[in-house]
Amino acid sequence: MTSSDERHVPVMLQRCLDLLAPALAEPGAVVVDCTLGLGGHSEALLTAFPEARLVALDRDPAALRLAAERLAPHGDRATLVHAVYDELPAVLARLGTPRVQGVLFDLGVSSMQLDEADRGFAYAQDAPLDMRMDQSRGISAAEVLNTYPPGDLVRLLRAYGEEKQARRIVEAVVRERAEEPFSHSARLVDVIRAALPQAAKRTGGNPAKRTFQALRIEVNGELAVLERALPAAVDALAVGGRIAVLSYHSLEDRLVKQVLAAGAAGTAPPGLPVVPERYQPRLELLTRGAELPREEEVARNRRAAPARLRGARRIREVAPV
Repeated sequence: MTSSDERHVPVMLQRCLDLLAPALAEPGAVVVDCTLGLGGHSEALLTAFPEARLVALDRDPAALRLAAERLAPHGDRATLVHAVYDELPAVLARLGTPRVQGVLFDLGVSSMQLDEADRGFAYAQDAPLDMRMDQSRGISAAEVLNTYPPGDLVRLLRAYGEEKQARRIVEAVVRERAEEPFSHSARLVDVIRAALPQAAKRTGGNPAKRTFQALRIEVNGELAVLERALPAAVDALAVGGRIAVLSYHSLEDRLVKQVLAAGAAGTAPPGLPVVPERYQPRLELLTRGAELPREEEVARNRRAAPARLRGARRIREVAPV
């Protein structure tokens, strides 16, 4: 197996560090990496901020094992936890650290999960259709394909894959699964290719990309988890604390934008001559829209291409009503 640091190039690393830096310089600052993966961002945080402590979460036990090796030189400054990131409040409560100075999310599928053929995330290589980030729980992508009613599959592909040809693909999948249940990714890719009209195959990269994205999001409950996790992360920030979020497709980025924009907006009814503190914004946006990776980074690391980075700073507590 390749070592973790050989396989993983952290996306927009320096920009993430710059966004979080003002909150992490003080001794005893706590930063949470909600998506540890192979530990690239976490290692950089521990190195750049030698007085800070790290709490890192990941749902994938294999990633936790590899990252633990990578972060071992930093000793007890790093606390690694097997958890999904919407479990953040419970993790922090257990550690006796209800408020933190920094939070980082690097959403989507990790380099390790894409590179390990037997995980089934990548449409470019044949593998069992699993796609679970934590293989010890939940249903696999194959089970979704083989058991969901056609109408649910169509909705899934449209909502999570933004797939215009969802009905054609699902009709082909339903015909094929009646002959033999799906078990491997190559067969699914072939079925998708055969189902699509020529015009749809000429644009947008691999024609299976959107279906695979939709299955992965469904299997891991990614958007539902993110909807719970982002407000919880904002709540966990101390005043002056900062959050940085890297997302990789429009559905994630839209959620991030909504949560951060809501925190940065006042909630006062219109027409109040003086706005009480409880109605004033609790976040200040640190990025103008979503920041994109530089061309040089994309040239070095093609997985950075779809990345979108947003950041915010906690500027006040929520006053009691």
